[in-house]
Amino acid sequence: MNTFQIILLVLAGLIVLNYIKKKIQTRGLTHYSPQEAGEKVKGSRNVIMLDVRTKTERDRQSIKGSFHIPLHELNNRADELNKFKDKEIICYCQTGNRSVSAAVKLRKKGFNAANMKGGIVKWNGNNLR
Repeated sequence: MNTFQIILLVLAGLIVLNYIKKKIQTRGLTHYSPQEAGEKVKGSRNVIMLDVRTKTERDRQSIKGSFHIPLHELNNRADELNKFKDKEIICYCQTGNRSVSAAVKLRKKGFNAANMKGGIVKWNGNNLR
């Protein structure tokens, strides 16, 4: 095996390990469709929506009544969510990727966190308000 092949093999291994790590971290994480998330918020006072997008993205559009902490600030600002410890926190972003990371982080901190699949793009595609 030459050096190039070894590097490719190591990179492929790292990609597989990263994929497995993400699958393990998200195991047990609840994923709601936008319709399910909307129904949960309307039907219960024990659910909040958390927007983890950037301020610029949120300024363009957000889900009414949602709380906002960008993903990159979540570790430093998670204590702002302590008032919601008894509630389910449904995280959302633009397409549903960052919100998975946010929900995993919040679960590690002891919150009851879930993810909204498809993000605000799917929310809008289903004409939810």
